[in-house]
Amino acid sequence: MRKGFLALLGFALLAIGLLSLILGLLGLQFSFLLWMDRLLGSYVALLIRLLMVLVGFVIMYLALVDWRRID
Repeated sequence: MRKGFLALLGFALLAIGLLSLILGLLGLQFSFLLWMDRLLGSYVALLIRLLMVLVGFVIMYLALVDWRRID
């Protein structure tokens, strides 16, 4: 159960981060992420979105790899 939850959390971070970056290129934004642009500025918000993608990928990788099979 824990592996599935972590994989879902990683996928959610990855998907929201990627969609946020793609929408930003089109001039659109998610309404629940507007606070980052208003409070922190656009460059810091971009960095946070990139970190969301990276952290989501790392969490998914760590959750889905079978560490017992690795020799």
